[in-house]
Amino acid sequence: MKFYPTQFHFSAAALACSIAALTAAAGTPPRKAPRPAPAAGLTQYVDPYIGTGFHGHVFLGANVPFGGVQLGPVNRSEGWDWCSGYHYSDSTIVGFSHTHLSGTGIGDLGDVAVMPTTGEVRVVKGTPKNPQKGFISLFSHKEEQVRPGYYSVRLKRYNIKAELTATERVGFHQYTFPKSDAAHFVFDLQQGIGWDLATDTHIEKLNDSTLVGYRFSKGWAKDQRLYFAAVLSKPIREFTSLQVTDSLGNTTPAASGNRLKGVVTFTTKEGEVVKLKVGISPVSTTGALANIRAELPGWNFTKTVAQADAAWNQELQKVRIQADPARMKTFYTALYHTMVAPSIFNDHNGDYWGTDKKVHTNPGFTNLTTFSLWDTYRAAHPLLTLLQPKRVNDMVQSMLAIYQQQGKLPVWHLMANETNCMVGYSAVPVVVDAYMKGFKGFDANLAYEAVKATAMGDEFGLKSVKALGFIPADSEVENVSKGLEYAIDDWCIAQMAKKMGKADDYAYFSKRAKNYQNYFDKRVGFMRGRVSQTEWRTPFSPFSSVHMKSDFTEGNAWQYTWLVPQDVEGLIGLLGGEKRFTQKLDSLFTVKGDMGAEASPDISGLIGMYAHGNEPGHHITYLYSYVGQPWKTAEKVRFITDNFYTTKPDGIIGNEDVGQMSAWHVLSTLGFYQPNPANGNFVFGSPSVNQAIIALGGGKTLTINAKNNSTANKYIQRVTLNGKPYSKSYIRHQDLLQGGTLVMEMGPKPSPTWGVAPADRPKSMMN
Repeated sequence: MKFYPTQFHFSAAALACSIAALTAAAGTPPRKAPRPAPAAGLTQYVDPYIGTGFHGHVFLGANVPFGGVQLGPVNRSEGWDWCSGYHYSDSTIVGFSHTHLSGTGIGDLGDVAVMPTTGEVRVVKGTPKNPQKGFISLFSHKEEQVRPGYYSVRLKRYNIKAELTATERVGFHQYTFPKSDAAHFVFDLQQGIGWDLATDTHIEKLNDSTLVGYRFSKGWAKDQRLYFAAVLSKPIREFTSLQVTDSLGNTTPAASGNRLKGVVTFTTKEGEVVKLKVGISPVSTTGALANIRAELPGWNFTKTVAQADAAWNQELQKVRIQADPARMKTFYTALYHTMVAPSIFNDHNGDYWGTDKKVHTNPGFTNLTTFSLWDTYRAAHPLLTLLQPKRVNDMVQSMLAIYQQQGKLPVWHLMANETNCMVGYSAVPVVVDAYMKGFKGFDANLAYEAVKATAMGDEFGLKSVKALGFIPADSEVENVSKGLEYAIDDWCIAQMAKKMGKADDYAYFSKRAKNYQNYFDKRVGFMRGRVSQTEWRTPFSPFSSVHMKSDFTEGNAWQYTWLVPQDVEGLIGLLGGEKRFTQKLDSLFTVKGDMGAEASPDISGLIGMYAHGNEPGHHITYLYSYVGQPWKTAEKVRFITDNFYTTKPDGIIGNEDVGQMSAWHVLSTLGFYQPNPANGNFVFGSPSVNQAIIALGGGKTLTINAKNNSTANKYIQRVTLNGKPYSKSYIRHQDLLQGGTLVMEMGPKPSPTWGVAPADRPKSMMN
C-alpha cells in the first residue's frame, strides 16, 4: 500500500511468467530429504534478501526482534519500490540509516544516516551519472553479506568495508578503512526516505569522541522527533557542521538547520577498524546516551553480532519445523519478517514520547510504534497471540495509551503520529481478539471504552454509518471498502460487549455489523457503491479499479465482495445459498477482465481476480470450508505457498506490509489460518511441512504432524487431536494453547467425509 508515484499493472500470466523465468535463470537445486531444524541456529534459514525485489519493499539490514533500531543501507534511487530505502535491483549506497519501514507502500523514516568516506569532503549524495559531486558509492551483491542482526558491504569507491549490527536502541557500526589522512564520517541529517523531509536538525560535539543531536522531520508521519548520540572508538581529529545552501553542495557553517551535515575527520592506517555506536531516543539526547550505556557499554562488535543472532534464534525456535530446504528458508524468513515491527519506541528506562506531544515516564509497559493495522489485524496479530503473548499485552497497552492521548485507537500509527492511512478502525479487531482470547495484561474496561469511542466518531464516513447504515458513494471515496471494514470492526465490538454483559451495546453493534448487506446489489451479485437507499452508483463494472477515485481501496468488486469474514453465513445467504456461493467463489479464481490502466499495483499475485498480493483477500481461500469443501481450500492454499513465496529476492508477491504477507505464509504453512479476526477459530488448509513443534506459553508445546505429506498429498484425509478423532475443519485458539499432538493424515485425493458435515464446518459465531 498506499501511495504510487508511478502506476503499474501486472496480469496473473505476466507474474507467473516472470517468476518462472527468474527461477529457470537461476536454476533450481535438487530438493533434499527433510530434516528437523536444530533448536539453535535457525537464523541460517533466514534470507533477508527475500522480498527486496519486485514489490516486497522489505527492510534489509541489522536489527533485533521488534527493535527500535533498524540499521541498514539506503540506495540513491527513489520511488515506490524504494519505500524501505533499499531495492535488490540497485547498486548504489548513500548512507546507513538507523530507522526503516519494512514492506510498506509509503516511504518514510531513514533517520540519522552515516556515510563513511575518504578524500575530499562532500556533503551531497551525488548521482550515479555524476558521482564525483557527491559521496555516493557503488557496491556489489557479491561483496555484501546479510543475516539476522548483521549486515556488511564493501563500498567500492572508498574501499571501505562496512559492518553493522544492533541492539534494541543502538546501532553498532564497524568500518575497515584504507590508509588515509582524510577519512570521514558524514552524518547526514537532511536525508530521509520517501516522503520524509527534515524540518529541524541539530548536531554538536560533546567531547573528543561523542556527538549528540536531533532530527525532526515530516513525511507520512507529520511530526517526527528523534534524538541521537554517536560515540566513536577513536578521537575526533576535526569536526564541522554545515548547512547545505544549494544543490551544488555549497555550504555555510551551522549547528542547526534542515539541510544539516556533520563531518568527522580522522587519520587511518591501512586496514584500521573504526567503530561507531549510535543510540537513538524519542525523548532526549540524554536518553540516547543512557541507552548506549545500558545496552552497549563495550566495543566488542563480534559479541554484539552473536547476541543479535541469539536474540533472533530465541524467537525463531518458538516454531521448529521439518521440511525441505526451500521451505525451511521461506518459512523462517517469513517468521523473521513478522518480528521487524511493531517496533520499540521508548528509552531503556521506559520513557517515551506520546501522541499528545508529552514525555511519559514509568508507563508500566513497553511502548511500541509502527502499527500497520489495516494489514496486520488479519494474520500477523492472530499469529502473535500464539507466539508472543507478552508482546500482545504491550501492543494493546500501547494502543490504549494512544487512545487516551488522541481520543481514538490508532489507525496507522508511526513515531507518535496518527497517519490515518487506510480504511476502517483496525485496532479494534486486535484489541477485541486479545480480550476474547483471555489476555489479562491490560485494562479491559478501558479497552472497551476505547473500541466503542473509536466506533462512535464522525470522520471518514462514520456519521453516515450511524445515520444511514451505509456511506453514500458521492460523499466519501473508498466508501464500500470503508463500510465493509467498519462492519467487521463493529462485529468485533459486539462480541466484546456480549462477553462483558453489555446487552444494549451488543444489539447496537450487531446491527451495525450487518451493514455490509447495504453494499450488496442482488441484481449484479456484487458489493458496489450506492448513492442513496434507491440508487446505485453508475456505471458499474466488477473489474474496475481506479485508485482513490472509486468505491474501493486497492481493489475491485470481485475482490471486495468477499470481505465479510465476520458473517460468512450471511454472505452465503446474500449470494443465494451454498451452491451459488461456491460457484461464484470458484469463478473468482478463474475469471479474467481488464481492471484499467490506473489499477493499483497492490493488485498483484493474481489467480483469476483473487489478488494475494493485497491483504483484503487473505481470508478468501479459507471460505470453502464454510460450505463443506475444505479440499478446495487445500488446493488454493498449497498453490499460493508453493508459488507466491519463493527463495528469490522477488519471493514475496506483493508489499510485505509490516509482517502481514509473511504471517499468512507462516500460518498457512503450519496448516491453519484465522479468517475471522476475533472469533479465535483457525480453519485448516493444507500444511506444507511434515512436522512443526510450537512452543506455547506456560511451558506447553503443540506438535503438528502431517503424515504422508508431499506435493501430491495435499488433502487432509483425517485429523486426530491427542489421539482422538477430530472431524472439524477448524480448531479453536484455546484448544491450540492446551498443547499436545495434532496429526493430519494427508492424501492425493479429497476426503469425501472429513470437514464436510455442517456440524464440522467453521462458524462465524462462537459457541
